[in-house]
Amino acid sequence: MAGGCTHLDQVHDVRPRTPQGCEECLKTDGWWVHLRLCLSCGHVGCCDDSPGRHATKHFHHSRHAIIKSLEPGEDWAWCYVDELMMEPAPVAP
Repeated sequence: MAGGCTHLDQVHDVRPRTPQGCEECLKTDGWWVHLRLCLSCGHVGCCDDSPGRHATKHFHHSRHAIIKSLEPGEDWAWCYVDELMMEPAPVAP
């Protein structure tokens, strides 16, 4: 699953801060394609196919390395630092 990821210590038991959508897009009346959940703090951001690319911007600002898909039926995560896909997504210890 997560053999090469060196940031699993950043995974916490989080709840989406804005389960209704991308935190920044909701504030600016923006739109998104897919949603991603930061596994460190619960920030919900939009994917890189969305105009705002807020999940990646959150990583660059916070350095929280791991996001997971919030799309129904998907169970994967991505580590920005290690550039590693993990399926299934890691869970908090």
